[in-house]
Amino acid sequence: MDLEQEEIKQLRRLGHNLKPVVLTGAAGVSSGVLEEIERALDDHQLIKVKLAGADKEERRAMTREIAEHTGASVVQNIGRVVLLYRENPERGDPLI
Repeated sequence: MDLEQEEIKQLRRLGHNLKPVVLTGAAGVSSGVLEEIERALDDHQLIKVKLAGADKEERRAMTREIAEHTGASVVQNIGRVVLLYRENPERGDPLI
């Protein structure tokens, strides 16, 4: 999903005070972590994920893998924290 610049700004504002709801462990992005991210996106649409125990290139690869697997848009990536958005049409209340 491609987001417009104004949509990204709005999502960043909404995500500013969020705490990470999913933390990756030393094993990286496992199927269990991906399932948890899927559930969190279905419930909240906008979530933060903390990528632990990886260098910068590994975190980039993990972020790409998460985005590809979940169909979420990467709104922001600061350090070890990634802000993800995926609209859930079943909720009926899109954030943007």
